[in-house]
Amino acid sequence: MGSEVLAVQVEAAAKAAGLVVVSSEAGEKYAGGATTKFVVALAANTAKSQLLEFSEAFEFGREDLKAGVKDYLAEAAKRLKSARPDCYVTLHGIPLSFGKFGWPFHESTSGADTSLVHGEVRLEDGNESVLHAKVSVSMTVTFRDVVPAPEQPFAEGFIYNAVRKTMDQGQLELVKSGNRQPVPLTTRFYSARQGKFVFNDTTEAQRTEFLATKAYWLSGVLGGGGAVWLLDPRDAQYLDATVDELRKSVDALKAEGLIALGNDAEFGSATEKLMARGEAYRAELARSLEQIRPAFNEEMRAGLTNM
Repeated sequence: MGSEVLAVQVEAAAKAAGLVVVSSEAGEKYAGGATTKFVVALAANTAKSQLLEFSEAFEFGREDLKAGVKDYLAEAAKRLKSARPDCYVTLHGIPLSFGKFGWPFHESTSGADTSLVHGEVRLEDGNESVLHAKVSVSMTVTFRDVVPAPEQPFAEGFIYNAVRKTMDQGQLELVKSGNRQPVPLTTRFYSARQGKFVFNDTTEAQRTEFLATKAYWLSGVLGGGGAVWLLDPRDAQYLDATVDELRKSVDALKAEGLIALGNDAEFGSATEKLMARGEAYRAELARSLEQIRPAFNEEMRAGLTNM
């Protein structure tokens, strides 16, 4: 009965965001318990879809949680219009796809007082790369207090940003095979004084270069020249910037002829001028991949398989 009610609630919320539920199925939490997995897609293009997973007992009727899901789905509807909505770039120029995350958080089975979510990131450089990292993101008790619910809509954004940050710090390694690697999610990623998540301190020049890199990889290389969402709030959070600050960077890139904007000025695609810089972007990627290898803690390579 609970799953039927949840299905009706998700369908209504998806419709309000311009999405449709194309399928649903029963799932299971990592540590036991039922979930429901929904595939939601753009109403105007059901080929663009993503997975949305809830605990069966999720309290959708709570006004604060209902509002959070509404905001999440509104963002998802925009992100799905991007050429590669599953992909993100890091500040060090590494293009990654995110997938196989098992929601919601579950309690650690090793006795530690932490909540965990497992997933995977893969290198996306336009080639048939097998390099990836299985991640185990751990959330401390203190950190749990700032998250409305340990469910996908309330945690996915900052989890992806924590993975990007940890990758740039050289604490995650992209490998051909291996066990889960830890991504500790602590209050160092959250400013209680400001009441917000904080990952990177960036300048306008860094933000502009970040968006150029994003357009190169996600539009030019991976997206077949399609447009990508350049004002994604997840990127704003990752860069400790506002959406208005990202808009300034978009305007600068357009003025330089590096991106072309569509009818919706929040979306842009790589131009030939930007794609001509491909050798430099691939060299930067090679340097970044080389740097994270020696920086990786070899003692972690063995496992943490009980997470």
